[in-house]
Amino acid sequence: MKILITGSNGMLGHDLIEVLDAKHELILTTSSSLDITNKEHVISFIKEKNPDVVINSAAYTNVDGCEENVDLAFAVNGEGPKNLALGCKEVNCPLVHVSTDYVFNGKNTRPWVEDDEIDPISVYGKSKLEGEIGIQETIDNFFIIRTAWLYGVNGGNFPKTMLELAKIHPEITVVTDEVGCPTYTLDLAKAIAKLIETEYYGIYHLTNSDSCSWFDFAKYIFEIADVDVKVTPVTASEFARPAPRPSYSVLNNKKWIDNGFKPLRSYKEAIKEYIDIIK
Repeated sequence: MKILITGSNGMLGHDLIEVLDAKHELILTTSSSLDITNKEHVISFIKEKNPDVVINSAAYTNVDGCEENVDLAFAVNGEGPKNLALGCKEVNCPLVHVSTDYVFNGKNTRPWVEDDEIDPISVYGKSKLEGEIGIQETIDNFFIIRTAWLYGVNGGNFPKTMLELAKIHPEITVVTDEVGCPTYTLDLAKAIAKLIETEYYGIYHLTNSDSCSWFDFAKYIFEIADVDVKVTPVTASEFARPAPRPSYSVLNNKKWIDNGFKPLRSYKEAIKEYIDIIK
């Protein structure tokens, strides 16, 4: 297939290239070669390239930055995906769009399923939800993939930050009352590669299996990396940040499993492999 990837220089984009390159013809774009907020350019670009599928891994993911740059957040995360959907409609190709657990308010007592009520509590979450809605209003052949707590080899992320902090601090405080599913972008990219071979369109939750708090995740990272540092739990309210975070972000990968796919491996297995690569 001919696959157009936006945000190809990002963390997920890097792993999508690694997974898809051998089997498919890739059209790689970044914000400099394809500004997804420019509707006319997006539509003409997609018509010119005529891909078999478009994967949108471009996003404004600075959660706190979104609170200060509201217009930019809604342009990139809200209008951008709809523009891509309009382009896909012109050439009748599916759109894969990567969304987030932040479309939920975090006030659940069980893992979120795809058709649970959406209620974002931050600008980032609201902008990402606008992107989801824009796609659904424009085309039927879409895969909207909500994922969470991403980390990968290309770019900054929580495991890298923890390991860097441990080099200069004997003690690190980490939030203990936010729970989610750490997800390795390589595993997510492999799942997307399987999904685009089907026509099982719709909204999916896709994360590594099992869940933990940020505090538990940090402790596990240091354990497998054999790093001696004291990790102290702190509540989200004590660790004040500009944007509110959902306190419970565990995603139930129900539709993925219902469609016959195997659950992604445990985050504990994935982070072991990741630490071995970056050490």
